Amino acid sequence: MITNQAETHNRVESDPCIICVYGEPASKANSRAFVRISGKPRMIKSKKALKYVRDFDMQCPTRRELFEGDTAIAMKIYYASRRPDLDESLVLDLLQGKVYKNDRCVKSKYVEWGLSKKNPRVFMVISSIDNKDLVRDTLIELVSTIDNKELVNTPLKLVEEKEDTRCTQKNSSAM
Repeated sequence: MITNQAETHNRVESDPCIICVYGEPASKANSRAFVRISGKPRMIKSKKALKYVRDFDMQCPTRRELFEGDTAIAMKIYYASRRPDLDESLVLDLLQGKVYKNDRCVKSKYVEWGLSKKNPRVFMVISSIDNKDLVRDTLIELVSTIDNKELVNTPLKLVEEKEDTRCTQKNSSAM
């Protein structure tokens, strides 16, 4: 499992909650594969979708108090190529039980598409629906700062972790 400085962006207990998860999410519509099990056709999640679910679970911290009321989310999904459709549905599903109790509580979404060939990832900002403008503005400010760093070629340090180790928040001095 590879994680990196995204953890310095993760402020899961703050409001708004800020999370960055590295990797490219599979489109939910295209994340199924047909296989034959005992001669019968079955649909299972694709290898890409299964890997992203595992990676997301390792990287995404869990809030002590999950959002339960109407919630707003803003996210920017950076893909490794121009090929994938913008699809946040898998990410919304994976945040269930980690940030909010149920994805049905998401009543406002702001989603942007981004391109980062070497560093696909998803930045998310979540809060109550009353803060939906703050959620969007926080995401825009956060990603504009990070996009500017990428333009001047500031590399992110990579740190390897064992696959069986859950990703925990680390302070930036540990990086």
